[in-house]
Amino acid sequence: MKSNFKRASLLLAGIMVGGSSFAQTTDSTSTSNYVKPFSEGGAFRSWSIGIHGGMLTTHTIFGTMNHQDFRSPHEQIGYGAYIKKQISPSFGLQADFLRGKVTGAVGQPNASGPQSFSTNLNWAGALSAHFTLANINWRHQKGAIQPYISLGGGFIGYKPTVTNADGSTVTFGNGSDVKEFYFPVGAGFKVNLGSGVNLDLGYQVNFVANDNFDGYNYGNSSDKFSYAHIGLEFALGSSKKPQLATYNPVNSMRTEYMWEAKNLQAQVDAGKAENQKLRSDLDATNANLAKLTTDSDGDGVVDVSDKCPNTPVGTKVDGQGCPLAKPEVKVYVTEEDKKIVKDAIKNLEFDLGKATIRSTSYPSLDRVANLLIEKNFSLKLAGHTDNTGSAELNLRLSKNRAEA
Repeated sequence: MKSNFKRASLLLAGIMVGGSSFAQTTDSTSTSNYVKPFSEGGAFRSWSIGIHGGMLTTHTIFGTMNHQDFRSPHEQIGYGAYIKKQISPSFGLQADFLRGKVTGAVGQPNASGPQSFSTNLNWAGALSAHFTLANINWRHQKGAIQPYISLGGGFIGYKPTVTNADGSTVTFGNGSDVKEFYFPVGAGFKVNLGSGVNLDLGYQVNFVANDNFDGYNYGNSSDKFSYAHIGLEFALGSSKKPQLATYNPVNSMRTEYMWEAKNLQAQVDAGKAENQKLRSDLDATNANLAKLTTDSDGDGVVDVSDKCPNTPVGTKVDGQGCPLAKPEVKVYVTEEDKKIVKDAIKNLEFDLGKATIRSTSYPSLDRVANLLIEKNFSLKLAGHTDNTGSAELNLRLSKNRAEA
């Protein structure tokens, strides 16, 4: 039993030392149980109560049993409760109550000395300072396990009874409770089972300020006993508030930073979306303007107003892009005009047998040419040579003279 208890104590101590490396809550920016950085204490659940039960024994992790009043400890049941006020995430004050029985046997080699003892631990009350470790975490929202150490002082009331070698029993202090000052020193860790419930696993060594806890004085050292326990802690207050003991202030600052980063990113994304919308609107406006100014057939009327698209190049059109009707041009031939032509015909002379116009006919022909140009006249010529010569020769000469 003694060996098993030693191994259990060492295992518990090892777990407490390595508690900070156990499971952590997932890193996130969730608003669940979120508290703004530097908030007042009212934002947290800082009061809690706890109950626990475990094993009481005179064996401790400090020293060996060879120097104790009784060298063979017997494990007994102990139980207790506490109320705790958390001052900060890493520090709190705890009022403890403990009750149980402590027994042992195999006294020191002394024929007349007691061989066993039984001490009723009627009550023990102490005020302890609790230091929570590993609350500051730069990677996770909060730790699922919080290691702690404690140190305190208080008063203890007990009634020891010893059994001598001859079987007689002696109650120390004439049967009345012995009251002494004691110093509880402990360590352990708490596991978060829920938003307001923690599993408490701890180990505590209680140093009594006297050597009469077991009813027997041996040597010059004071008595001590240990208490390994398991229990439950219940946080008091609104379930919407986080426990101050599990609060990670670094995560609150990180959450604020992440929210601000998300807000800034949202503003940037909104700005990009607005710019894209403006760009789309501008493209649509430019496309509409292009439609209002495009003249595909080049007739001077834009397409949106052109009711006769694809008119041939150079066609004169009206305001709707349709071809204009060609004006009817009336030609008026005056008597003077007729006279000029008549005089030219009368005065027209060719060299004999040739298509060469004689110079005497030039003035009258010039007047005809000017008339044709000024009034846009056209002149149809008809005539023939005399019948001298062959018909073929006369036809060719007539044609040449007309062209002249």
